[in-house]
Amino acid sequence: MIVRLFAYDLNAVQISGLTHLNRNTVNRYLLGIRKRTAESCEKASPFQGEVEVDESYFGAKRVKGRRGRGAFGKTIVFGIFQRNGKVYTEILPDVSKVTLQAAIRGKVNLESIVHSDGWRGYNGLVGVGYSKHLRVDHGKNEFVNGKSHINGIEGFWGFAKSRLGKFRGLKPSGFYLHLKECEFRYNHRGENLYDCILKLIRENPLF
Repeated sequence: MIVRLFAYDLNAVQISGLTHLNRNTVNRYLLGIRKRTAESCEKASPFQGEVEVDESYFGAKRVKGRRGRGAFGKTIVFGIFQRNGKVYTEILPDVSKVTLQAAIRGKVNLESIVHSDGWRGYNGLVGVGYSKHLRVDHGKNEFVNGKSHINGIEGFWGFAKSRLGKFRGLKPSGFYLHLKECEFRYNHRGENLYDCILKLIRENPLF
């Protein structure tokens, strides 16, 4: 019952009310389910074909005077989106060239066509083997350049932020699992999410 209600995207309070189970018991099950979905996401195979890469910032509202990359007090999330496919997310300490290149090389096949914006952190991808790197310059209000754009990963950012916004006061310690839950839900959109979660649990029980 808890798994089905989780698949319907109900929160712990709602599930507790419908099942008449103790809130702590419900939270323990939800934590276990989120761990299994996160483990599934981390096993994602290298991405290939046409791939979009981008970073986004999650957390408290922007502090006045601090904009864009480097916004104070926010969590940096890097994302990879395979067009007509799945998304992968990773929390990063910064958006330097070294950090971004390491994240990309860990998940994107060298033969891929990589689309990014004009951020300098993406400089040098050709030099490390990504000979097909196309860019759009958001700084010049350019959002599409021929076939190059990052609308797919930006669509996921919108989905994730909208969904996470309902968890008011989400603790930093729980952010990773909630982020991965968004990733799992997005990657299985159009599928029976309940069946997908049951399969994970049968393969690796919660307790």
